Amino acid sequence: MKIVFLDAATLGDVSFAPIERLGELTCWQTSDASEALERVPGYDVIVTNKVRVDKGLIDAADNLKLICVAATGVNNIDLEYAASKGIPVRNVAGYSTESVVQCTFMHILSLAGKLPYYDAKVKSGEYSRSGLFTDVSKPFRELSGKTMGIIGMGTIGSRVAKVASAFGMEVVYFSTSGTSHCSDYPSLPIDELMSMSDVVSVHAPLNSRTAGLIGAREISLMKPDAILVNMGRGGIVDEAALADAVDSGRIAGAALDVYSSEPLPEDNPLSRIVHKERLSLTPHTAWASVEARNRLVEMIAANIASL
Repeated sequence: MKIVFLDAATLGDVSFAPIERLGELTCWQTSDASEALERVPGYDVIVTNKVRVDKGLIDAADNLKLICVAATGVNNIDLEYAASKGIPVRNVAGYSTESVVQCTFMHILSLAGKLPYYDAKVKSGEYSRSGLFTDVSKPFRELSGKTMGIIGMGTIGSRVAKVASAFGMEVVYFSTSGTSHCSDYPSLPIDELMSMSDVVSVHAPLNSRTAGLIGAREISLMKPDAILVNMGRGGIVDEAALADAVDSGRIAGAALDVYSSEPLPEDNPLSRIVHKERLSLTPHTAWASVEARNRLVEMIAANIASL
């Protein structure tokens, strides 16, 4: 079996041994559209993370038997055309849950606890020179007793809810599918969730229901001391409206791991925020713990082995 991975660099230095055991594996670190067309002929399996597999690429892969997506989302695959050719498409799900949940609370705790400010205070020597054993110049509040509003109560959202509960938070959620399938926590309309939550955490896919879901109007409903977190997909939150709300102090802060365009353009409003201490950003890495990437490779291999 011949297997080609079109953008292996997206997985970093993880071992591909589980896939290599199944056949001849060729890894390209990155592939643009024209390069991909040249690299798929003769291969039985295409593995892709973000490279688009459209009609042209499927036709170029003259021996194609399987498309494996190294992610959960399959929006970069022409599913209808693949189905018309009898070519199955298999993704992976659940591999990154613990990684995303951990990063979600990493951001929340850093913002809520004013960590960057106090870290800089000590490292700068200002604390050493103060003459006081403590510093309460940037008061922080406890998560216990506060409300966590979760947008998207899927596998990751449900796990975030359990961790939030362990912190003593009250959990409410908005169902992006329109079906309130989770009976463990109250399901609320989006406006009510936005207005009552101390932390709003997004864990939803980008689709017709969620695109632009949180815009200027929804952000304006939030409490002045609330935090908005987006660990779902860029495009769900209006980044310009969020940047304005954060910089003006309309809300206390925001944390994002995903963006409407990736990598984040230098002219994105989030990049121009003056009060950077109110913003916590990571480069779409919440999914990518060492353990999660190893699980991902194992699951891709399982998908190929079941062919």
